Amino acid sequence: MKPPLDPEHVKPGTPFRQIVERRIALGAYAGRDPDAYMKERLAAVRERRASTKIHTLPDGRVIAISHQPMEGGGWVATHEDITEQRRYEAKIAHMAHHDALTDLPNRVLLRERLEHALAGTLRGNQALAILMLDLDRFKEINDSLGHPVGDALLKLVADRLRSGLREGAMVARLGGDEFAIVEEVTTAAIEATAIVERIHAMLSEPFDLGDHQVVCGASIGIAVAPADGADPDQLLKNADLALYRAKSQGRGTHRFFEPEMNRLMQARRDLERDLRSALVNGEFELHYQPFVNLQSGEIAGCEALLRWHHPRRGMVSPAEFVPLAEEIGLIAPIGEWVLRNACAEAAKWPDSVRIAVNLSPAQFKGQPLVPTVVSALATSGISPQRLELEVTESVMIEDCGTTLATLEQLHELGICIALDDFGTGYSSLSFLRKYPFDKIKIDRAFVSELSATAEGSRAIVRSVVQLAVSLGKTTTAEGVETKELLELVRAEGCTEVQGYYVSRPKPSSSIVALLLGQPAQAASAA
Repeated sequence: MKPPLDPEHVKPGTPFRQIVERRIALGAYAGRDPDAYMKERLAAVRERRASTKIHTLPDGRVIAISHQPMEGGGWVATHEDITEQRRYEAKIAHMAHHDALTDLPNRVLLRERLEHALAGTLRGNQALAILMLDLDRFKEINDSLGHPVGDALLKLVADRLRSGLREGAMVARLGGDEFAIVEEVTTAAIEATAIVERIHAMLSEPFDLGDHQVVCGASIGIAVAPADGADPDQLLKNADLALYRAKSQGRGTHRFFEPEMNRLMQARRDLERDLRSALVNGEFELHYQPFVNLQSGEIAGCEALLRWHHPRRGMVSPAEFVPLAEEIGLIAPIGEWVLRNACAEAAKWPDSVRIAVNLSPAQFKGQPLVPTVVSALATSGISPQRLELEVTESVMIEDCGTTLATLEQLHELGICIALDDFGTGYSSLSFLRKYPFDKIKIDRAFVSELSATAEGSRAIVRSVVQLAVSLGKTTTAEGVETKELLELVRAEGCTEVQGYYVSRPKPSSSIVALLLGQPAQAASAA
C-alpha cells in the first residue's frame, strides 16, 4: 500500500507540525477530530521517554508508532503496520470465547456475560432466566447417521435458537448437544415457560440434512436469578440439576430448579461413589427366580437377578442402581460378573435346568461379547444349550448391524436368545423375523391385567402367543402372581410361566435346595 506522505513531504528540516498537518489533509490520521490528533502527536514528541501508541486509521489499518528519545535532543519514530497481527489476535480471542462448530458463545463467554447481566439484575427489578437445553435422541441420530450429520444438525439448531429468540437473549453452546439460554424476565415462571414453548416450537419443525430429515425435541432445565442464586456458577449448576431432573422424567419436558434437587443429586453422587467400589468389595449377589414349563410342570430354568447388598443401606433396588451403572459405564464389568457367576452356579444344578441372564445394551458396545460368553461357559463347564441370554428391544434399536452379528454368533453356539419385556418398547414385528430369537417373554404389565374385565391385554397376550407359535418360538408369561393368572396364561397357550405364584427369587443356597430336593413344589404350583 502506498504511504500517505511522499518523500518531498518529509525532507530533512521539515517541521513536525507540517508533517502532521499534511497527514490530516490527506485524511491519514486516527480519530475524527484533527485538532485532538494534532495535540496528541505534539504531546508525544515532547515526552522525553520511550513510548508506543496504537492508532487505527480510517481505512482500517492499525499502526503502532514507537518513539525513542535520542541523546542531545530529538527522537526516532518507528511506524509499524500491525493490522494482520491485530486481526490474528482478534481471531484467537474470538476462538477462545466461541464454539468452533456453531460460532455461539462458549461456556467461558457465557459465564462472563452472565456475571455482567447478574450485576444489572441485582440493581433493578428484573429477574434472569437461565435455561439449560439438551437435544432428545441426539446420540441415536449421531450414531445411526454419522457425526457429520450430527454436526450439521447442531449448526441448524444453533441457527434456529439464535434467530428465534427475542432480541437481547443470549444463546451459548456448552459442548455436545447442550445449549444454554439467558434472558431477562419480569414474571419468571410465566415468561420462562413461554421461552420453553418457543424452543419446542422451533425444534418441532423437521431439520433438512440433505439425504435425511430429522425431528428432535429438547429437555430443558430452568434456574431463575436472584431467587436460585446470584453467582454464575451456582446458577449454571442449578439449571443443570433441573435439566437432569427433566431428562430423568421423559423426553420433551422442562423443570424449574428446586432446592430439593441439590439433596437428590448429592445422594446420587454418593450412590455412584459406592457403586464404583461395590464390585471390588464383593457387595453384589445373585438371586434366582424359577420359570416352569406348563406342559411338564417342571422347572425349566432360573433367571439370574442382580442384588446389591450395600454395607449401610442394605439391599438397594436394581431399579435404582442398574440405570446408574449403565449411565456411568459400569454395567459392562458388572454384567460380565453376573454372567460368570450365574454360569458357575448353574453348574451345581441338574443338567435339565437352564440359566437365564439379562444383557444390557452397553454390553454390545464395549469389549466383544461373544468371547466373554464363551469364556464363562468354558470356565463353568455348562453346555451352551443351558444358557439363555435375555435382551430388550432397545438393544436392537441402538446398533442393528453389530447387534445382529453378535446375536447370530451366540445363537450358532446353541445359546437360547430371548426377547424380554415384549410389548413395552418398540415392538417391531421385523425384530422377530430378523433376529434369532428362540423365546418371547410377555411383559408382566399385560399378564397382570388378564383377570380384568377389559379384553385389551388378553387379546395382546393371545396375539403374541399365536405369533410365537407360528414363528416356532416359545413364550414365557412374566408376573404370574396368582393361580387365576396361571390358569389364564395356560388357557392362552403360553409355554412357560414365571412369577411369585411359582416362586419368589431365591439366593443360591435356597435355589439349589429347591432344584435338588423339592422338585414337586414347583410342579404343584404349575
